[in-house]
Amino acid sequence: MMEHLPILVLVISFICLLSIGTPVAWSIAISSLLTMLVSIPAMPAFTTVSQRMATGLDSFALLAIPFFVLSGELMNKGGIAHRLIAFAKTLVGSFPGGLALINVIAAMLMGAIAGSAMASASAMGSILGPEMEKEGYSKEFGAAVNITSATTGLIIPPSNVLIVYSLASGGASIAALFLAGYIPGIMTGLFLMIVASFWAKKKKYKVGKRSSLKQVGKTFIDALPSLFMLVVVIGGIVTGIFTATEASAIAVLYSLILGFIYKEITLPKLPQILLDSSATTAIVMLLIGSSMCMSWALSYENIPQDISSGLLSLSDNKIVILLIINLLLLFVGIFMDMTPAVLIFTPIFLPVVTKLGLDPVHFGIIMVLNLCIGLCTPPVGSVLFVGVGVAKTTIEKVFKPLLPLFIAMIVALFLVTYIPELSLWLPSLFDL
Repeated sequence: MMEHLPILVLVISFICLLSIGTPVAWSIAISSLLTMLVSIPAMPAFTTVSQRMATGLDSFALLAIPFFVLSGELMNKGGIAHRLIAFAKTLVGSFPGGLALINVIAAMLMGAIAGSAMASASAMGSILGPEMEKEGYSKEFGAAVNITSATTGLIIPPSNVLIVYSLASGGASIAALFLAGYIPGIMTGLFLMIVASFWAKKKKYKVGKRSSLKQVGKTFIDALPSLFMLVVVIGGIVTGIFTATEASAIAVLYSLILGFIYKEITLPKLPQILLDSSATTAIVMLLIGSSMCMSWALSYENIPQDISSGLLSLSDNKIVILLIINLLLLFVGIFMDMTPAVLIFTPIFLPVVTKLGLDPVHFGIIMVLNLCIGLCTPPVGSVLFVGVGVAKTTIEKVFKPLLPLFIAMIVALFLVTYIPELSLWLPSLFDL
């Protein structure tokens, strides 16, 4: 019993703290401290917690996160969302469920440029939500499409979560992870579009007019400067011109210049943009620091090794182990935010899958895609709360249209899990 006491203390204290409404970052840090107090005296335990939180943030790669958060904020306020929606409308507006498809495509583009699911859900929901209602779409269906499609931007690069995974995995190539995210991210978006189209057909929602080639060309030219940022950022990382951190700083400069050119960002608006991005960065960094502390506590208690040997004793079949890991991560995603989940569970599961011959880059995409589903589920789903809040509806009402979209995401997850080429083909093409 005594050998299992640390893990019991960790799990019970973490669940209790979350259930009384303690913020996730503090729940992680306090439960880690309580776990250490079981094994070591109080003073070394307190010292270790503070040291691990500080050293966990001492990484050059993590500098990319505040820059990408700021570039996402600048793009959200810089009129980019409107231009992407207009471009998406000319492409798919005339298909069944046209406005829902516009939401998915625009969210994929916005996510790929801004790298934030919450920014995407907020922007798309506030712009497209009222338009969908005007066209006769139900508020709940619009919210469900917005919530699920917003997460595609976390797989399609540049993605902060993939940078966090690179850190947690002990140095998986950020460039390889970025390239690996394209096909799974686009495939997930296509699956969501198919489900949304069938649902819209079944509910007989209005179909928009077909756009002329001239209109497509005009909206594409309008959106081109925004889309070009992808070429600059990802192209620079893949070709080795600059690192992910340098690319994030270039993204800030590019989006700032673009915001001024579009006349959507002015000097008086800048302080608020900087304040909002600082608040988001502070939350993310506190989560990273406390999660690194929990990772250390887990390692100290040999919990990853115990779980690893326990999983491998169940089966040495790759298909079975990956199924168990996926189910565990789906469960974890319901209760834990994405950043701490990646930092805590990567050191636990990565040794297991590498023993089975899985590529760390492939596992990173599986993990992020899996945890994206958790962002759309209660009680901790941050994107779910943003989407529901923007649509002015309730979780209970959104759940029915959300269910088939969940299934589409799970189908995409299992295809990505069992067909490694979906993740690894692009990185291998660039010898990464």
